[in-house]
Amino acid sequence: MKKHIPNFITLLNLFCGCVASVFAVMNQLEFAAIFVFCGIFFDFLDGLAARLLNVRSDLGVQLDSLADMVTSGVVPGIVMFQLLNMAQKGGWNLDLFGMHTEVGLLPLFGFIITLASGYRLAKFNIDENQVSSFIGLPTPANTLLILSLPMILYYQNTPMLNDIILNQWFLIGLTLLSAYLLNSNIRLFALKFSNLGFKENGIKYLFLIGSLVLLITLRFLAVPFIIAAYILASLVDQKLGSN
Repeated sequence: MKKHIPNFITLLNLFCGCVASVFAVMNQLEFAAIFVFCGIFFDFLDGLAARLLNVRSDLGVQLDSLADMVTSGVVPGIVMFQLLNMAQKGGWNLDLFGMHTEVGLLPLFGFIITLASGYRLAKFNIDENQVSSFIGLPTPANTLLILSLPMILYYQNTPMLNDIILNQWFLIGLTLLSAYLLNSNIRLFALKFSNLGFKENGIKYLFLIGSLVLLITLRFLAVPFIIAAYILASLVDQKLGSN
């Protein structure tokens, strides 16, 4: 019975991703973000349950990536589609099967995130060098970055932030950066602790404390800074480890 518990939690992640996709398509990005956050929580919890119960399986690994493909692949692509749609000045008219609609080509660019996420997850499944660390930005971290944008618009609304986030060139640049980071060769530490010693985990502790401070002070605006700090801290940790 216990071997099914992590897989059930993974399915909860997938369920949250499905619901988030519906809200994202409806352009209700706030609700989409809520369900994505829940999905990412379940994504963390299923791995923790598998380790505690010692029931890690090949089925669980595949199921986890399939769930992540929806929650942390499809949803951020749709969200970027919606943001680019809000940012673009206009689309082009299309007559299809007797139906007339205005279609924007630019928003489709957002699905590069989905494609890059799928490629990254496929690589992860066959890579045996990503047990204690990651190569490239994990899809949940990238999803938090993308989902933070509409949350900033909703809850930290200022003309300056709005102009930046709804600038199509900013969104295009972020999409390309996102796709690169997902599939880069940058080695990033995983928040897994073999022991609680500060000497071995100092960078991780400092990162967690700094992230908490940023979240308290900057709220959703903290997320882009936390992702940048994660990459920087990982590079520093790797440099110190090689010395």
